[in-house]
Amino acid sequence: MSQTFIKTLREAPKDEIARNGALLTRAGYVHKEMAGVYDFLPMGLRVLEKIKSIIREELNKIGGQEVLLSTLQNPELWEKTGRFSNQQVDIWFKTELSSGGVVGLAPTHEEPITNLMKTYISSYKDLPLVAYQFQTKFRNEKRAKSGILRGREFLMKDMYSFHTSEDDLDRYYAEVEKAYERIFARLGLDDTYETFASGGIFSKYSHEYQTFLSVGEDTVYYNDDKSVVLNKEVYNDEVLGDLGVKREDLKETTAAEVGNIFKLKFKYSEPLGLEFSDEENHLKTVYMGCYGIGVSRVMGVIAEKYADEKGLVWPEQIAPYKYYLVAIGEAGAAKAEELYAGHEESVLYDDRAARPGEKFADFELMGIPYRVVVSDKTLAEDAVEVTDRKTGESKIVKLADFAID
Repeated sequence: MSQTFIKTLREAPKDEIARNGALLTRAGYVHKEMAGVYDFLPMGLRVLEKIKSIIREELNKIGGQEVLLSTLQNPELWEKTGRFSNQQVDIWFKTELSSGGVVGLAPTHEEPITNLMKTYISSYKDLPLVAYQFQTKFRNEKRAKSGILRGREFLMKDMYSFHTSEDDLDRYYAEVEKAYERIFARLGLDDTYETFASGGIFSKYSHEYQTFLSVGEDTVYYNDDKSVVLNKEVYNDEVLGDLGVKREDLKETTAAEVGNIFKLKFKYSEPLGLEFSDEENHLKTVYMGCYGIGVSRVMGVIAEKYADEKGLVWPEQIAPYKYYLVAIGEAGAAKAEELYAGHEESVLYDDRAARPGEKFADFELMGIPYRVVVSDKTLAEDAVEVTDRKTGESKIVKLADFAID
């Protein structure tokens, strides 16, 4: 740590009212530029990359191909779908080019990916095709007060699938549903449920993935076994009838949206002219689906879900480091250097000239899964002391039995 600029703060900025934003700032994961806009510092970036890695692994398993599209957007595409108008979509950030004309900063990427695929899809032999990206999105939110749960600039995973038929779209949609279940389970968001919701600017209806959370911005209704979960936006008699549930059988709670999926069908492919030739050489419109996960939002939700009165508590699989190493005494420092060597990816070594109590407090604030203390006292037993951040339990582990993985 003495060779990094990682620092913890006693207090969060006065204008940071969200717990996730306050803790992530105090623990040195993010820096707030302005409302809804954050910089991700070294440890924050490590968490984001681990979240991305889990998502990437699961999407690659179901045929996803990773791309990276431009954030600057050509208005002509969006005008064809009616979505460049501020009357239709009021969250645009737009800017003027020095050479004349206006471009937008992408709030999403349906139009550009659809137009791009006109170059690469011409025959039924080219389908199905699935592409995804991790990309910064810009949305001019009127209220951005929930830390990284709702930003004006945020990191999103968006994936798009292209198909010859509705049956094939349905087949792949089901694959994505299973992949999302695996993703959220691996991220430690086991209380995340597929939720029937409005499609907003994308389609009439969609499925959201909502994590039950006391500070969530959404209100959802659910039955006892959580097989039916509804967003408040679609909580009406028509939808209840379609789903075969009664109001009296549903309970209310707050939740945070972490993902969504949509069957777009022809919503973007038709106005943008994305077609393919079928086996009889007839031109047909491509069916589409889109699938999103808010990567930086997920980080904020996990921070909110697991934090306690002492600070953050990261699940091991996405923590920036697995171990927080502290040395006490000269012999402890010598042994700590030995333990640290070659394990820089999994160990944060706090070698600062600070009191042990200050280091222990920073460990709790940062939320790294395990603290390892090497001291003259533990070395007298040929051991280290290992403390579990989640449970607070400490145990003495013999050096012969302790291995950093």
